Amino acid sequence: MPMIDIYAAAGTFGDPHQLAIDAAATVKSVEQVPDIPMFRKNTAAFVHELPGKAVANVDGEGNYVRVQVLTNAGALDRDKQVAVVRQLTDLVARAAGDPSLINRTWVLLTEAAPGGWGLWGHAHTNEELVGAARAEIAKLKQ
Repeated sequence: MPMIDIYAAAGTFGDPHQLAIDAAATVKSVEQVPDIPMFRKNTAAFVHELPGKAVANVDGEGNYVRVQVLTNAGALDRDKQVAVVRQLTDLVARAAGDPSLINRTWVLLTEAAPGGWGLWGHAHTNEELVGAARAEIAKLKQ
């Protein structure tokens, strides 16, 4: 149940809401979790539009995008890491209508330590998240 944060200068994206939907769907798809409400309702993206002067590299250029994906520990193996970085980078460039943004998009993959993933008012371990998913799948099959 990843949380995705996308940071860019205001006006970079024509439809930030659609970008948030597409980013959440992309990461959920790459992660290959079951298509159950637990994952659909709790995989979310946030698009943060910053003032134009709030982003800069060493030379003062601010036409960059930063994407941070937070998952529970071990959710993305190496193949999934490569896929999510590629797909989110391509998505950002398409959403901005700027193919050159592929070269100016940073994607950070961060894992929450076991117990460092809060949902439903509880700090979950990976085992607890897996158990909750299995319980929801069993309930949906009834």
